[in-house]
Amino acid sequence: MAAQGVTSVLAVVLVIGAFVSIPTVQSIGMCYGVKGNNLPPRSEVVQLYKSKGINGMRIYYPDKEALNALRNSGIALILDVGGFDTVSYLAASSSNAAAWVRDNVRPYYPAVNIRYIAVGNEVEGGATNSILPAIRNVNSALASSGLGAIKASTAVKFDVISNSYPPSAGVFRDAYMKDIARYLASTGAPLLANVYPYFAYRGNPRDISLNYATFRPGTTVRDPNNGLTYTNLFDAMVDAVYAALEKAGAGNVKVVVSESGWPSAGGFGASVDNARAYNQGLIDHVGRGTPKRPGPLEAYIFAMFNENQKNGDPTEKNFGLSYPNKSPVYPIRF
Repeated sequence: MAAQGVTSVLAVVLVIGAFVSIPTVQSIGMCYGVKGNNLPPRSEVVQLYKSKGINGMRIYYPDKEALNALRNSGIALILDVGGFDTVSYLAASSSNAAAWVRDNVRPYYPAVNIRYIAVGNEVEGGATNSILPAIRNVNSALASSGLGAIKASTAVKFDVISNSYPPSAGVFRDAYMKDIARYLASTGAPLLANVYPYFAYRGNPRDISLNYATFRPGTTVRDPNNGLTYTNLFDAMVDAVYAALEKAGAGNVKVVVSESGWPSAGGFGASVDNARAYNQGLIDHVGRGTPKRPGPLEAYIFAMFNENQKNGDPTEKNFGLSYPNKSPVYPIRF
């Protein structure tokens, strides 16, 4: 995948199409992918977020049209730097990072509420060696520009974790992640984690029940190492990341779920009913946190729109909560 946001108080009841916002405390944002040739203008998308009371957004590169549309919107933003080439560019020198911050952050902040900068999304292979130098350089550039309130991190796939069952056994698969975790602990930045129970369920439907994967009742799993009980796979996956952070000596680093979602079509387990159950369950659940870390958890649902130009598995085109015409794929309540 390419897909949280900020705690917000929704004080107005809004009914827009089949999306409903109700007065409550939320920790939910929405990823805004643009791999489609039929998507609405950026300015309309920002208004769509505001109309639904969605106060967090993630964008996957410094999209100047989207950044300008976000000015004075109050929407908290995860801003990705872009692809692997950009990560390598930022890692190469502090002057490269300074130029990137000058061009892509300073012109917009604080009118655009940039909260986190994601230095790489699901970076793999040899490119992982560039992540930490790039984050260091971006942090230095932010600090020298008086923008130290913005936290630089990286967004990782869940498969950076090995031994994820039971959750307390979670540990980072590779040494580079331990170094990143310790550095984030020193800066106060969160680890951005893309957490998809859908893919875990699809990969092992024999041992993972659909109800457990989609926040439906019926399954309880106890971690024998600490006695914590789990009623959904999302919590178990997030707590496996927390366990890995603790083992890396970075137990003070919080997890921000930078993507999570469920496809409504295109493959095994992908249906409107399952997607609605999962995403509504996530929205309703994040305010409680996980068994290991109670309290509000920031999470971003992937994604706002179905994207007809996504590559790969057919499900990739069907993670959206909205069609490109802005109508809902299924009813959801924020």
